[in-house]
Amino acid sequence: MFQPDFVGNWQPPSYQYPMAETSTTPLFGVGAYVDVKFTRWIQLEAEGRWQRFNQNAGIYQDNYLAGPRVPIHRFWKASFYGKALAGFSTMNFDSLGDHGRFTTLAFGGGADIRLNRRFSIRAFDAEYQYWPAWGNTHLTPYGVSVGVGYRIF
Repeated sequence: MFQPDFVGNWQPPSYQYPMAETSTTPLFGVGAYVDVKFTRWIQLEAEGRWQRFNQNAGIYQDNYLAGPRVPIHRFWKASFYGKALAGFSTMNFDSLGDHGRFTTLAFGGGADIRLNRRFSIRAFDAEYQYWPAWGNTHLTPYGVSVGVGYRIF
């Protein structure tokens, strides 16, 4: 679930640039993540998120991000972590198909709970994104996700 920070308004007087504004309609979608653990302190995370459900006025966002993941604390079977990701996001602005691709920085964290050797539950993952060049301003979507993890190696 993500708050896209855009409701479809454009800045007057030319109405050429979109206007960042808190949305009351959150976006829902599906995603995938890959965590690579080189050592205890050197880890990477890559994620893709396609937020296409519960659209308001044809607005949706997709994210493609990667970066370092830092373990913070381990308690029982739960592993808490922080992350700083960078990449790009695509956004559809309206039902007419106006869209764009934007540089994205994301900061967040969460907790994974290990069920057994192969499966884990991503109990929560919170993320705050910053899109520095969005029209003539910036955008700051944020949200949370949950899921299931499967360990390959």
